[in-house]
Amino acid sequence: MRTPFSLIAAFVALLALTACEPEVGSPDWCEAMKEKPKGDWTANEAGDFAKNCVM
Repeated sequence: MRTPFSLIAAFVALLALTACEPEVGSPDWCEAMKEKPKGDWTANEAGDFAKNCVM
């Protein structure tokens, strides 16, 4: 009985955390990426940054 509750709680927590991130390519996202260490960027993030924030 405890397992379904744990799964639901984890899903709700995950949803709450991902809803707080700015949309990729938005000015807020570009600012957040500028503050994030470049070594922590993924290849997709680097490509999106170059496409949306540099050009």
